[in-house]
Amino acid sequence: MEMHQPAEERPPATLRTGKTHYLPIERSRFLRSLHHAFEGIIYATRTQPNMRVHFIIAALVLLATLVLRLERSYVVATLTLVTLVLSLELVNTAIESLVDLLTVTHHPLAKNAKDAAAGAVLIAAVGAVLAAYLIFYQGVISGGTRVFVAVQSVPANLALIVLAVVAIATIFTKAWAGRGSALQGGAVSGHAALAFAAATMLAFFYQKPLAALLAYFVAFLVAQSRVEARIHRPFEVFWGAILGTLAALAIYMLVRPHVML
Repeated sequence: MEMHQPAEERPPATLRTGKTHYLPIERSRFLRSLHHAFEGIIYATRTQPNMRVHFIIAALVLLATLVLRLERSYVVATLTLVTLVLSLELVNTAIESLVDLLTVTHHPLAKNAKDAAAGAVLIAAVGAVLAAYLIFYQGVISGGTRVFVAVQSVPANLALIVLAVVAIATIFTKAWAGRGSALQGGAVSGHAALAFAAATMLAFFYQKPLAALLAYFVAFLVAQSRVEARIHRPFEVFWGAILGTLAALAIYMLVRPHVML
């Protein structure tokens, strides 16, 4: 009688088939945790109008730090405030979902829980607005030639903000399409979007053909790996690459208006 080898004792797929086997998210605790976290972000973006508003404002504020050429300490403070408001909005969404699950009728305590969670978001948002006024005050009142001189040099925060804006755009696209999951599948590939955004940034920053070629080659490998792993379809990777490239190009043209294509 033929003995069947237990699944846990079988050799890895790489040894049995000779082909590279990509580890599924379900078999990695770390990747599974990230997957669920991004699923929560996409769910909140898809179902909560306030979350979409917060994301749009976050992208605009980050872009404003580039235009006004704020110092790194001010950018750190801005990122901290943006993160705080977005995190509290996610907590508010979680509390509302939990209250709706546990209550079948209108209850004063359930209302109090939702109101308190919404109040926490409101306080954080008001505090962020007041802090933003203080942070951007110097850049706004100086205006004039200072802004135009500042945008002629590539800000040190360009890479961080470009990737943040591309990530926000990717989340919006996934939430709007309502297809696939946060880290596997979806309307666009977030990995491809970020990779091509970084490649576009490097290409325009160094303005050297060899650097641009190597950057786009690495981005292509990232995109190709998503297709080979059967996480994304080719056209999803394609749209991710288009999204990342156009977003990075638009931001670069915003901070470098003298560049001619």
